[in-house]
This record gives sequence, C-alpha cells and structure tokens, in this order.
Amino acid sequence: MARIRASRVGEQVKKVLSHVLQQEMKDPRIGFVTVTAVEMSGDLQQAKVFISVLGGAEQREQTLAGLEKAKGFLRTEIGRRIQLRHTPELIFKFDESIEHGQHISKLLKEVNRDDRESQ
Repeated sequence: MARIRASRVGEQVKKVLSHVLQQEMKDPRIGFVTVTAVEMSGDLQQAKVFISVLGGAEQREQTLAGLEKAKGFLRTEIGRRIQLRHTPELIFKFDESIEHGQHISKLLKEVNRDDRESQ
C-alpha cells in the first residue's frame, strides 16, 4: 500500500516539477530539461528526479548546477502545490535510458546496413 502512495506522490511531483521548469524558471543555465521519472522513497522524504537534457556534456553539467542552485525554490513550489506533511528532498540524476536506446538503435541500423552490403 505504501508503494502505491509513493508512486502517486511521485507522479504529482513530476507534474509540478515539469510545469515549474518549463514555465517559471528564469535561470539561463537551465535549458531544455525534461523530467522523465520521479522515484519516491517509501517514507516520502526523498525524491530521485530523473532528467533528460538536450545538448552536450557541458550543457548537462550547467543544467545540473542550475538545478542544484534552484533546489530550495523547487521544494517550495512542490510544498505549495502538493499537500504533504514534509516536502521531499530532491536528488537530480540524468536519465541515461534515452541515450542508451539511441545507441542501440544506431548499432542495429549499422548491422542492417552491413547485411545489405554483404548480400
């Protein structure tokens, strides 16, 4: 039962963060950021926020620095919009699954191209 609540709260945190990052953030370091998932701890004290950033490694690092700086503002907005006793601590992580999927897709295309050339 606790996992269901954590999952529902995680989805609400994801919605709020997505809206705030896209509409209300003014930090130029935070470019095009997508919140891909939020994993809440069982006691709802921590939220692992998985993000995807459009751009290279330098843009990713600048975005992470901007998000770390804006943690207080983001927690305040979550606390205002979601009725929780304690606002969760935010831990930002990069979502590597998109890049991994693109890499696999590229490898499969290369294999198909090699097969066609050998025939």
